This record gives sequence, structure tokens and C-alpha cells, in this order.
Amino acid sequence: MHLTITIALEVVTATGTVASLFYYALSTAGLVSFLRARRQTAPATQLPPISILKPLKGVDPQIWESFVSHCEQDYPQLQLIFGVSDPDDPAIPLVHKLQNQFPTRQIDLLECHQILGTNVKVSNLVQMLPAARHEILLVNDSDIRVPRDYLRRVVAPLADWNVGLVTCLYRGIAAKTLGSRLEAIGIATDFVPGVLSARFLEKGVRFALGSTMAFRHNDLAAIGGFEVLLEYLADDYELGSRIAARGKKLELSSIVVDTFLPAYSASEFLDHQLRWWRTIRDARRGGYIGLLFTFGLPWALATVIVARGAAWAWLLFAITVAARLMVGLGTALKALEDRQPLSSIFLLPVRDLLAPLLWVAGLVGNRIHWRGEEFCLKNGRLTRIPQEQSR
Repeated sequence: MHLTITIALEVVTATGTVASLFYYALSTAGLVSFLRARRQTAPATQLPPISILKPLKGVDPQIWESFVSHCEQDYPQLQLIFGVSDPDDPAIPLVHKLQNQFPTRQIDLLECHQILGTNVKVSNLVQMLPAARHEILLVNDSDIRVPRDYLRRVVAPLADWNVGLVTCLYRGIAAKTLGSRLEAIGIATDFVPGVLSARFLEKGVRFALGSTMAFRHNDLAAIGGFEVLLEYLADDYELGSRIAARGKKLELSSIVVDTFLPAYSASEFLDHQLRWWRTIRDARRGGYIGLLFTFGLPWALATVIVARGAAWAWLLFAITVAARLMVGLGTALKALEDRQPLSSIFLLPVRDLLAPLLWVAGLVGNRIHWRGEEFCLKNGRLTRIPQEQSR
């Protein structure tokens, strides 16, 4: 009986390891496909005017530099619309400073007095939209810094009327804390390979990333406007999937932007990760189960343990480590042009061994912490938990 159980465990863990190797091969194919498409993509020759909507809440790391990067775009006509729900928001003086420093740019600041839904960011967007003067809209997070040709490259795919939305990858620029560095290496070596794998499998993306969402006003109106997203946590995912559901294509831009990560403590990192895992579980349940087969290092280590250090198990472990490094570092260096993971590579095993534990925690719970409040997440929708009921 004991031998039978041991053999069964060896089969299960070895199967998990081999499945992870297939995932790494898929990630490599996704990376090659993205790099080939990027080489073939040229900046836009038609430069329609564009309205950029940036909802704000507080001051993110490097927020001033991120604001300035939008004003220094090599683009003839753009409108920047900032929206705040709190009249005392500390980001407001920075917007005023931006208006003074770039008087030739159209920069608007709106106070969004109403709270229209649980997702305050989307509530702000609903109230900001009437101020947008142009058909092409772009929404991105307040901590996003962009290169000078950002708009030219993001707008280019929208020349095709079959394209409904353009999104883009991002690099996580880490602060000095351990939590922030773990987050950054996870973006480069886990999250982005996952996006590229999905793009390869689905022959395009069917979701958007909050780093950039560029689309037409008409396509937004066709899905019911920002109002349909008011109760959703993953508003970026929902926006992209709803536009895709109408038969429009979603494109992953050739440009990569920077997001500046907070100086996460260990507990803040875990809270953020737990929110991310539970959001993925709620948005893509089938995909969440499939994530089990992406945990190559944990599966390979478990195989070595249950096989009691057999030579074949160590060989499988070595192959898995090599494949994991090739995919993670290859994606970081080639797709993101990000060298940070080279200095943080010793953190990769820590990140990978935490992943199955976070996966289990994400599977069984529905409470998340977001911007200082606690919510219940069910079917993508948020319900605010009163402070007296929070744990």
C-alpha cells in the first residue's frame, strides 16, 4: 500500500512538472510571436486627436514624472483629463503645477463629487467622460510613465476599424523593499509570460490591462459606457472582454510602459497578491484552474521529495529550472527590455514557492483589501464591507 501511494504521488508530481514544461514552451511561443509582431508594427501615420482620462487618488511613486511624460508626447493634439473624488486630494497641486508648466497642452482637472458605484475609479471615469472632446479615448493608471512615441504606437492599430481596443505590457519598477522587488520580478517572469501565452493561444488578447486602454467613444457607448463597470474590481478586464464580445479585435501594442511600484512591506505584498489571485479566479475561473500547471519549480521540487532524490527526479528538476529561467529572463529582457530581474534572480525561487500557497488562498476566500478598504468579491462585483464588520 505504501509503495502504491508513493508511486501515485510520483506520477502526480511528475505530471504537474511536465505540464509546467509544456506551459513554458507555450510561453516561449507567445514571446516569439509577440516579438515578430512588434518588428512588423510601425508608428501611426494618421494622428487623430485623443483624450486621455486619468482618474487620481493620492500620490503614487514618481507620479510627477509620469504626468510629465504624457505632456512631452510627440503627438500634435491631445487632451489630458484628470479626475479626483476628494477635493483635498494631494495630487491636485501636481496637476495645477503641470498646467502651469505646459500651458500649450490642454489639461483639465475635474472634481467628481458623486460616488456612483463601488469602484470609485470607474465612478470618476463616468463623470470625466463628458469633458472628453475627442472620439479616441485612452485610459491609463496614474503611475504610468510612457516614452515619447507612446501615443503614436498605441493609436496605430486603431486605424483598422475592426480593432476595438489597444492595450500594452508594462514593466514594474521596484522600490527598495523586499515586497516591491518580489512584485516586480513576478510581473516580468510570471504575469507577462501569462499574457503572451493567452495572446498566442487565443490568436489575440481578449482582455485589457490597466496600463493602457485606447478605444473609440463609439465602442465604449456600444457596451453601455463606463456605467456597466461601476461595481467591478477588474474594470480593465471587463472593458476589454465586453468590447471583444461584440466582435471587435483587441491588440497588444508594441510599446511597453513603466509602472512604479510602492515600497510594499511583506504584509502589503501578500495583501496585493491575494487581491490579484482572487480577481483572476473571479474573472477567469477556467484559467485559474489552469494556473496549477504553471508552477514548475514547486512541482519539480515535490517530485524530488516524493521520489526520494532519484536520479530521474533530479534530472527533471534541472530541466525545469533551466526552462523557468529561460522563459522568465527571456521575457523580461526581450519583451520588456527590463534588466531588473537579473539583479533579483535570487528572489525567483521565493516567488515561485509562494505561488501555490497564494493560489490556494485565492481559491477559498472572497475578501480583498483595496485602497484602505475591505470588500467582498463575487462574480467580479464588489460589495463594500462596513468598517465595523471588517476583521
